[in-house]
Amino acid sequence: MTERTLILVKPDGVKRGLSGEILRRIEAKGYTLVAVELKAATAELLAAHYEEHVGKPFYEPLVEFMMTGASLAIVAEGDRVIEGFRSLAGPTDPTTAPPGTIRGDLGRQWPTTVLQNLVHGSDSPDSAEREIGVWFPTL
Repeated sequence: MTERTLILVKPDGVKRGLSGEILRRIEAKGYTLVAVELKAATAELLAAHYEEHVGKPFYEPLVEFMMTGASLAIVAEGDRVIEGFRSLAGPTDPTTAPPGTIRGDLGRQWPTTVLQNLVHGSDSPDSAEREIGVWFPTL
């Protein structure tokens, strides 16, 4: 089933110069890049993106981290792209992410935290639709 997802190369990935490698892996997997834009996230954009996490203990540190630099926002399309990208990304903890995944190959544990794990990918079709609308309102 062809679908779309939002992928973010988070500020740690952008700062480390990994955007190109991450885009290469997305395209090598066979997904189509529909939109790609380097964006400095605002508090308002992040509040909309992470709305289900407002009030949770990790929310404020996550928003602070996401505002430390630009993120590369990507809309990718393909057969089962949501599930496929999340598999390509690997588990959120870079230490336990297996080799061959973005986080397993490129992620760091120290001095970063699990919040600084290079990428974000939508977790469901509903989340993808909402998140794409937040980052790319004209799509």
